[in-house]
Order: sequence, then structure tokens, then C-alpha cells
Amino acid sequence: MKLLASSLTDKTYASVLLTLLAVTFIIPLCNWLTPTDSPLHFSAYTVSLIGKYLSFALLGLSLDLVWGYCGILALGHGAFFALGGYAIGMYLMRQIGSRGVYGDPLLPDFMVFLNWQELPWYWFGFNHFGFALLMVVLVPGSLAFVFGWLAFRSRVTGVYLSIITQALTYALLLAFFRNEMGFGGNNGLTDFKEILGFSIQSEAVRSTLFLLSGLALIIALITCRWLVNTKLGRVITAIRDQEARVRFLGYRVELFKLWIFVFAAMLAGIAGALYVPQVGIINPSEFSPLNSLEIVIWVAMGGRGTLYGAIIGALVVNYCKTVLTGLLPDAWLYILGGLFIVVTVLLPDGIVGLIQRKLKEQRA
Repeated sequence: MKLLASSLTDKTYASVLLTLLAVTFIIPLCNWLTPTDSPLHFSAYTVSLIGKYLSFALLGLSLDLVWGYCGILALGHGAFFALGGYAIGMYLMRQIGSRGVYGDPLLPDFMVFLNWQELPWYWFGFNHFGFALLMVVLVPGSLAFVFGWLAFRSRVTGVYLSIITQALTYALLLAFFRNEMGFGGNNGLTDFKEILGFSIQSEAVRSTLFLLSGLALIIALITCRWLVNTKLGRVITAIRDQEARVRFLGYRVELFKLWIFVFAAMLAGIAGALYVPQVGIINPSEFSPLNSLEIVIWVAMGGRGTLYGAIIGALVVNYCKTVLTGLLPDAWLYILGGLFIVVTVLLPDGIVGLIQRKLKEQRA
């Protein structure tokens, strides 16, 4: 039975990977090469929408790595996603220059409106794309390192750790809402013009961002799959199942937790950096604890501890959100809560677990 389960898992992983490869390259080609009246053509809006789903899938994958394999239920994982988004958003704001409403070549419009006289020191360097990319992973990673070092060293686990992570993202939400922080207040960062000298509204840039989102998701999936199959991954899984026993065997449990927590935060930051140019805005609402709870629902619905289950869950839930918020905008939160209850009670292993169980029954 273990051999059969391993075979099914490998085939599912291969199928998901091939599907992602096909989607990543076929959709941009259909956007570039087919005429607009062709049934095979994907509009710029559709390309950006699916690209947004792919960035969410990368975010779900990063949470599954710490929750599904290490047992760390981070209810504030969206904070790292938002920080990565703000990092790339600051670069995009610096690229506007004198084309803003107030025409200031250095200060963004919201700073001019608030009578700021000079650019804050923490905005320096964001006029360079390479520096912004470095901050996309460094800022979320640094926050995860400091927070994780204090929490894991103090042996905070379980529901207490989950509550603290949620408090962290709520604190960041309140901080970024303040105009004095210098990040646009409640309006956030928006009205982006270009990226690397190309118009951010052009179809070529949108298709390129889609392609980058798909490739980032594929590379992250392959890397995480390799990681969980190494000795490090087996120790992390053992920590999830029997933390006290692993500690008794002489392993520094807090260091293993810290490593995987920081790595997942960096993946979430990359997801945020891919998300912001495609939607054209980043504001403090991305720090909302509700957003982090939604990420947990994606992973639970897709199948925790499978990696590709988190991807499937993120794509399915966000597609449903797009459709249902248009049809029943006031009912979406109730539907989302109902989905979580159904998954918890009837599908504890998520969609992937249900599919694998049906395949096992057929082969048996």
C-alpha cells in the first residue's frame, strides 16, 4: 500500500508540474500570436487574472511548506507576501518620476500631498531594480528570522504561536495605515507607469509577468519537492510529528524551524512582488489577518502536506472567489467559511486526498 501511495503521489506531482508548464507557455503565446477575435486568444485582463492566481499559488505553496511539513500554523503568513509587494511597489513608485500628478521628480505624489520635504532614508536605493529585488526577499526573510528566533527559542508552539503570528500581521496593518510611515497610508502605492522602461499596461509586459509568475511557481515547486525529500526535510517532518523525540535525539529543533520559516517567508515575498505589478496596487489591506486566514483555507482545501495540493487549492478557491464575488458579493465570506467547514469535516486531506483515495479504491 505504501508503494501504491508513493506511485500515485509521484504521478500526481508529475501531472501538476506538466500542467503548470503547459499553462505557463501556452497562455502567453496565445496572447501574442493569435488575433483578438480568435477563440484561442487570451486578453490582457485574462492573462493578468490568471497571473494573479499563479502568484497566490506560490503563496499557498510557501505556507504548505511550514504548515504541512513542519507543523507551524502561521496565521500571519500574508505579512511576508505584503512586504514583498511593498518592496517592488516602492521601486515602481520611484519609476514614475515627474509624470506624477504633482510633477515632483523625486517624491511620490502622496508625499507631496502630505508636505514631505525630502525622501525618507528607507526609500533610497529603490530606484534600482536589483536593489528592489534584493529587498523583496531580504525584508520578509529578516522579519521572519527575528520573529522566528524569538518565538522558537522560547519554544512557543501550537495555538499560541498561531495567535502571535496573527498579532504580528495586525500590528503591521495598523502601522502601514499611518501616513507618518511613508508608505502611502490607507491608499498605499498605485498609479504605476513602467517597469524597466516598459509600460506596465502593455500586453507584452503583462504576458511577461505571467510567464515569470509561472516559472517562479514551477521552480519553487521543484525546489520544495527536493527539499522535503532530503535529510533536512525528513527531520522537519519528524519535528511536525514528534518534536519532543527529535529534540531528545540531539537535534536543534529551533534552528530547523527557523530555517524553514525564513525560506517560506522569502517565497511569500517573491509571490507578493509578482502580484503587485499585475494588479497595479499594494495597500495595507494586504496585511489583513483575514487574508492570512484565506491562505490557510487554500492549503487545507487543496491538501496539506502535498505541496501541489496547496497550488490546486489556491487556484480553485480564488477562481471561485472571482466568480462568486461578481454574482453574490455579500455572500462570499459565508461561502468561504462554509468551504472551510466542509473541508475540515468531510475532506480532512483536501481535494488531493479525495482524488488519491478514489484512485486507490479503483486500483484495489
